[in-house]
Amino acid sequence: MDPRDRAAFVRSYTKVLTAAWSDDEYASRLENDPRAALAEHGLELPAGASVRIIRNVEGEPDLDGQVTLWEAGTVSGTYELRVPNSPQIELRELSEADLESVAGGTIETRDDTTYCCCCSPCCCCT
Repeated sequence: MDPRDRAAFVRSYTKVLTAAWSDDEYASRLENDPRAALAEHGLELPAGASVRIIRNVEGEPDLDGQVTLWEAGTVSGTYELRVPNSPQIELRELSEADLESVAGGTIETRDDTTYCCCCSPCCCCT
């Protein structure tokens, strides 16, 4: 796949993943009518080609592996698209210790001179 075709595929694949993760209706269409669902995001299949949607893939999407699988479909006529489970986002509150570990811009005062995170006096620290 040349770089331009690869970039177009990656853009479309990313849109398919995002839609499948965020829209249950689209995910259902992807399962039941994958040709039409993929076309919605720019992945057109040649006439007579078939497509297999592989769901419940664990881990991060393997982009290079997916590109290789898609390219193989141009030869075999059977395209395979892996759609990993949606990423799990942790929705807990940050603790004070978590916040302190990422906080920046601490201000220290030494000898009546105020220093910020860059360890030099500045007009915004005084």
